Amino acid sequence: MDEQRFNMSLRKFLKQVGVTSQREIEELVRSGTITNGPLKVKMVLTAEGTGLNHVVEGDIDLG
Repeated sequence: MDEQRFNMSLRKFLKQVGVTSQREIEELVRSGTITNGPLKVKMVLTAEGTGLNHVVEGDIDLG
């Protein structure tokens, strides 16, 4: 395995997840659908063909 190539590909994927997730949450909040917080969120990471199932849950304070 080429560690540098793997690392760059992983970082690219994680950056895409972070940027697109933030955009989706901001659009949801700005739409007025959510009026009070906290907003309970959950991210689920899976990898096809593996047993990976990583869950991260948290609250976003809407101020």
